Amino acid sequence: MFYFNLPLIFLKFWFVESPKSLLSFFASLNSAFMQLFSLPLLIRTYFKPWKNEYRKGLVVFSIAMGMSIKTFVIIADLLLFAALLIFEAIFTVSFITWPIIITVLLFLG
Repeated sequence: MFYFNLPLIFLKFWFVESPKSLLSFFASLNSAFMQLFSLPLLIRTYFKPWKNEYRKGLVVFSIAMGMSIKTFVIIADLLLFAALLIFEAIFTVSFITWPIIITVLLFLG
């Protein structure tokens, strides 16, 4: 009797349980990426000096220099994060459609 349920068990595993686990893993990966590249911290401290320089004549220069450096770092972080999200989307779609593609190829070939 167990053998008759195998296709349903496989379908439940592949199309319900695995995508949930995959999305959970990707959420953890995205969180680790944010912490590793400190994107939230850079955005939170955008208008502060880069190296906490508060001497009288250098405050405005330090804030401007910090903003210019942080702008390039934030843009680089966002580009890397966008590449990561694109990879995750492609991987998820490929994973979900894999059995469908294989089944179609088996029946056509």
